[in-house]
Amino acid sequence: MRRFVLAMLLATCLVWGVASDAEDSPHFRGPNRDGNFGDTGLLKAWPEGGPNIAWTAKGMGNGYSSASVVGDLIYVSGKQPDGQGTITELNRDGSVARQINYGLETDEFQAPGSRSTPTIDGNRLYVMSALGVVYCIDIASGEKIWDVNVMERFGGELIQWHIAESILIDGDRLICTPGGKDASVVALNKMTGETLWTSKGLSDPSGYCSANVFDHNGRKIVVTMTAKLVVCVDAETGEVLWSHEHETENDVHAVTPLYANGQIYFTAGQGSGGALLQLSEDASSYTVKWSDTRLDSWFHGVVNVDGAIYGTTEQNRGEIVCLDWNTGKVNWSSKDVAMGVVVHADGMIYLYEGPMKGALRLIKASPDGYESTGFVKIDVGPDKHKHWAHPTIAHQRLYLRYGDSLIAYDIAAN
Repeated sequence: MRRFVLAMLLATCLVWGVASDAEDSPHFRGPNRDGNFGDTGLLKAWPEGGPNIAWTAKGMGNGYSSASVVGDLIYVSGKQPDGQGTITELNRDGSVARQINYGLETDEFQAPGSRSTPTIDGNRLYVMSALGVVYCIDIASGEKIWDVNVMERFGGELIQWHIAESILIDGDRLICTPGGKDASVVALNKMTGETLWTSKGLSDPSGYCSANVFDHNGRKIVVTMTAKLVVCVDAETGEVLWSHEHETENDVHAVTPLYANGQIYFTAGQGSGGALLQLSEDASSYTVKWSDTRLDSWFHGVVNVDGAIYGTTEQNRGEIVCLDWNTGKVNWSSKDVAMGVVVHADGMIYLYEGPMKGALRLIKASPDGYESTGFVKIDVGPDKHKHWAHPTIAHQRLYLRYGDSLIAYDIAAN
């Protein structure tokens, strides 16, 4: 049980930034950090043995960060043997351009290493250590511009499996979740690190979730999950608009909520399930439209494709479930898979099965039924407990982090 819980913190490394190109992925889980990637012209079925491996790079250090991709450069965080957290910058051919130290990373005994996927925003890179320190790095020089220990500044406590959050950038604001008194959610000036606002009246500890920002009828709202709550705050001011109580064993809320049609969908694991919340016109309140315990995703992320929600559940160690967004009805489910991370591109679901199976599966994104059209076993190292990172798709390649390694698969149709 504890081994599974630790993974939630590893896999919840999410970030928001401004994509310079539809094919770039400047932060975790795609241009809109919802698991949808914009690439097209991708394989609809894989040959036996899976898609071609373009290259495998080693030396990333211990960690569970996904890759961020901007142009021909790839960025991954990790923890080196000396304890330092590093950003490894790779070229498109897999060669290492450089490594940039940012500061100490966690030695948390179940999962020592980085969790945060780098956020690329213009000429700056942002990363948050598992110890709760936010770093801003100049990409051109590799020099640190500023750093802030947000746990110390806002009185947050280092939670059981340490911080597993990637930075949200919204305009001039950098948003994160230290979980302090009157400061569950905070905004810093992304240029200087100065405090812009805190969520006064909201003091719930961090819950391993990274925030997202949505435009709801012209109002920008930040939505995330803390230890015991789903929360919504005004992005401009930090005013707490509402909170929805939702408790789990071990206070694990590691799946960033989704937004569509004026509604918020959230889910968590350990039997707690999730629900669809209908927002009021000004987002100041909500009603529960439906709830569900079948799609019980602990830390693997969920994705909405044309009104169908796809995700895996921990129940019986594995099941993929497809829910109808509007009703919560189960369209289909399959125990053909192990629980794992799901992302989407070009009409296909990519499922990275873990924690110990270590396999990548291709599935048609259809509400009509389950159909797998590709499978490959991941085997690049001896550690069988590192299959947690979320895949990144950019420029017709799929990047998969596994322990100290990053694998690049060619998934173009031609």
